Amino acid sequence: MPHVTTVEHARKIYLIGIGGTAMASLAGMLQQRGYEVAGSDEHVYPPMSTYLERLRIAVLEGYTGEHLASLRPDLVVIGNAIAKTNPEAAATLEMDLPYISMPEAIYELFIKGKHSIVITGTHGKTTTTSLMAWLLESAGRDPSMVVGGIPLNFDANFKLGDGKHFVIEGDEYNTAFFDKGPKFLHYRANTLLVNNIEFDHADIYENLDAIISAFRRAVEQVGPGDVVVANGDDPHVASLRESARGRWLTFGWDRARDAYASHAELSEEGTTFTAWWEGEEWARFRTPLAGRHNVLNALADAMIARLQGLTVEEIQRGFDTFRGIKRRMEVRGVERGVTVIDDFAHHPTAIATTLDGARKRYPNRRVWALFEPRSISSSRKEFEDGYIDAFRGADRVIIGPVFHRQRYETRYGMDKMMSVPAIVDALKKDREVEQIDDFDAIADVVARDAHDGDVVLVMSSGAFGGVHEKILERLRGERAESRQE
Repeated sequence: MPHVTTVEHARKIYLIGIGGTAMASLAGMLQQRGYEVAGSDEHVYPPMSTYLERLRIAVLEGYTGEHLASLRPDLVVIGNAIAKTNPEAAATLEMDLPYISMPEAIYELFIKGKHSIVITGTHGKTTTTSLMAWLLESAGRDPSMVVGGIPLNFDANFKLGDGKHFVIEGDEYNTAFFDKGPKFLHYRANTLLVNNIEFDHADIYENLDAIISAFRRAVEQVGPGDVVVANGDDPHVASLRESARGRWLTFGWDRARDAYASHAELSEEGTTFTAWWEGEEWARFRTPLAGRHNVLNALADAMIARLQGLTVEEIQRGFDTFRGIKRRMEVRGVERGVTVIDDFAHHPTAIATTLDGARKRYPNRRVWALFEPRSISSSRKEFEDGYIDAFRGADRVIIGPVFHRQRYETRYGMDKMMSVPAIVDALKKDREVEQIDDFDAIADVVARDAHDGDVVLVMSSGAFGGVHEKILERLRGERAESRQE
């Protein structure tokens, strides 16, 4: 098999699974560098579908070996969602086409030779990566970046700059069917941020220890001349200290950390906090980000920015002008006084922190939590109690259909899948909660029952059947009808 680790002679590159956020980033980067780019996927949805369309990159629907036979690419990049049995992956092997993983391609073509800033952790990677890139950009450092979302400041999920920094979201998910190690190992961090560690990705990690082991490998990879910025308040992160060869700096709320936050004030406009460095007051920062968790995200980025030579004034200017990320507390619209927000949360901790952020940003309002258990991991039985605790932060809860129900049953068995009725029963004692499997029916219920001032938080790692727009359309329709009357 001609699996290659260099792409220097390729000009025509084909991406299998091009609709994934990181793969779409790579496609855009390759196009910008002058490569001829095409790819394939199934049912690509916004924002990636519209993003690739805007770049005019050809996206072939479905997977078939005929695509490769007709295009005859010089190199095939195989996404991590693609199995060896995928028709195009199989055709790549049968045709002896050179192939490579997405992380390998990004490193070989774009990161090598730059200062690699890799943002890792179970939660908050996209926000923290986007903010880190923007701090450098707003300070005139012209960084490159790849992020698992679309930062509104850049209106793209990648940027190729002439500066020395490359900021990338370090995903712990596996690399490809031919490389089961985590993606972030391929980015060879000079500055590694380890934000938090929890059990997740249960489809590929057997337990929490397996995930901690993956992060340990990332810490071990950082050389003596480089730095690990670690959340010292997280015991799983702190346990990696003994494996570090590079400089180890901690952040958190605890005063024992190298940098810590205090006197946080959370409001509808954002958050202010005092940052301390090695026991001395450093700065009073303000950010537009909501929620206590985002204080630590901002503090970690400020630490890295300081290490890279940014002043307090430059860091604050970046905070002031940061606009957020699509699908991270993104307001999709306000109709009839009802605010509809889209968020990527798909893990109990992420749901809890997202709801907390919504409470801080919209105090004294009724908050709806709409959730689609989209990924295989999000449907695990062991998360059931976590969901019950997380949804207590909402006034009304609607749980949509389990997206991979049949696939989950085949792979693991129904006894391993969370029970949505059990979650509903546990919550219904003190709040309105229901399971609705039809997306149109969900939109109907929200449009019927939502009142002026309500906040509807729609959470999923996927499209959720376009329920955001369905809700807004119905609310607009009701407003139009009331005007006619």
